[in-house]
Amino acid sequence: SLCFSFLYSIWILFLLQMGGLTLLALGIWVSSDGASLLQILRPFSKQSTQVVNVGFFCIVIGAALVLLGILGCYAAHKKSKCLLLTFASIMLIIFISEVATGVVALTYTSFAEGILRAWATPALQNQYGNDPAVTKLWNSTMTQLHCCGFSNYTDFMGSNFQNATGGSLPSICCRTNNNTCTPAQAEYSNVQGCFQQILMIIKENASTMGGTAAGIGLLEIAAILVSINLYCHLDNEDS
Repeated sequence: SLCFSFLYSIWILFLLQMGGLTLLALGIWVSSDGASLLQILRPFSKQSTQVVNVGFFCIVIGAALVLLGILGCYAAHKKSKCLLLTFASIMLIIFISEVATGVVALTYTSFAEGILRAWATPALQNQYGNDPAVTKLWNSTMTQLHCCGFSNYTDFMGSNFQNATGGSLPSICCRTNNNTCTPAQAEYSNVQGCFQQILMIIKENASTMGGTAAGIGLLEIAAILVSINLYCHLDNEDS
């Protein structure tokens, strides 16, 4: 019946608003948390034009879903076929955008290592220790992630930094109390490279972000279907 469709539509739209608030909160968390995935990847991502700012995207889409939930409830309450059709069309566009973003993200991760390595290796070899910005960036990354270089300590072998320090490597590459770090000590310490640490963080966050995205995607599909169903009921009522 029309009454049942109306109540069901309101319930789905309410869930959609809750999903939008969840996505909005996730985007704010990702953008503001200094230890979050995007904050760690941000130094690397500046070197690539293919990276999407997922935190900002989540905030925008989350806010849009909340507003669209309000629009959908208003359209259902007023029994406006025009607004229901507008709501369904915008929801479909958002859903397609989210799917496209997911595909881009998955495609990017498949060749991310090659892109990052192409920038990281020359930077460690030629700029670390000479360029203050690059040195600060890498020191911050290695300290935060407890890692050494991109792959491991060998990224610093033969570098300008090693030549300038008489053969020493950055102290973070050794698990010793000394300020100096020799290649032998670094090999014995076996500190992981930063890329492996980043992969671990991605895996830790993937289930949370993926589950949230899948749940909201299902809510969006349900909202599109119920709005079309209510539109059809109103169309039959008019005729």
